[in-house]
Amino acid sequence: MKVFVTGGAGFIGSHLCDALLERGDSVVAFDDLSTGNIKNLASALERGKCTFVEGDIRNSAAVSDALSGCDAIVHLAARIGLHIIIKSPLETLDVNARGTETILAAALERNLPVIIASTSEVYGYATKIPSNEEDPICFGSPTVGRWSYACAKAFDEFYALALHRERALSAVVVRLFNTVGPRQSGQYGMVVPRFVTQAVADQPLTVYGDGSQTRCFCYVGDVTKTLATILDRMGELSGEVFNLGNPREITIRDLAERVVRRVGSASVLKFVPFVDVYPTGFEEIARRVPDVEKAIRLTGFSPKTELDEVIDRVIDERRRIPSSR
Repeated sequence: MKVFVTGGAGFIGSHLCDALLERGDSVVAFDDLSTGNIKNLASALERGKCTFVEGDIRNSAAVSDALSGCDAIVHLAARIGLHIIIKSPLETLDVNARGTETILAAALERNLPVIIASTSEVYGYATKIPSNEEDPICFGSPTVGRWSYACAKAFDEFYALALHRERALSAVVVRLFNTVGPRQSGQYGMVVPRFVTQAVADQPLTVYGDGSQTRCFCYVGDVTKTLATILDRMGELSGEVFNLGNPREITIRDLAERVVRRVGSASVLKFVPFVDVYPTGFEEIARRVPDVEKAIRLTGFSPKTELDEVIDRVIDERRRIPSSR
């Protein structure tokens, strides 16, 4: 199988390329390198069955050319990270909505199965914990920039599923919950690599708010393994939505303390009010927890990698390549 991976030079995308190549597939990694890094594809490109194409997912001609000969699409490219989203909600909407529309149009034209990567952010003010794929969603006000990302991703879901129902497009939506591991940058607000980078340098770990908010962290390898499985079973899974995340939650304060212990760092915790980090356009969500029963039952999803192991892998990378990100 030849798989077209948008955002292929990004964190999750590059790990997916590695996973697909490992099992014998070939890949086309499509990325505009705005947040991705060609270095992430070093091992994939060395294998000889990976092609990198630099391009914008909003450019239909570039997408069409790069798709030549491909058998399936995994659409991971997006504007991500709270700092970017709040700073530029217009670009967030344009890339994440119009870009996905371009990818879906190309998939429909070529009759290609497509996996659309969505996000836990679509749950907005979650109506219940843990969050289930059938739960209603409720966003905050359009005056708050954070919600532009959730809104665009919800549009992606509605559009993909509408094309499935009305045009027979083979499409699956996956909602990712805080995927973590090596190659992830802390530059855009991702908390695990940010904490690890600070701890390795014996700098204060900046905890936003009081650190009581909880999140669930899932190892990237557990996610990419399931994405590959879904690709193989698109015929039976088409039209489905799956949460992919580790349901074990941890407070951000406890996460920071755990990183300090794993590093053996002299770092202390520094609590920073949210208003000092995000002066406008921000609302914090107290909890994000996925219900993954459906993914386990229908895809064999197994979020088994323990958080300590994930943290240790990120620590090892930072120590080997301290200036890489």
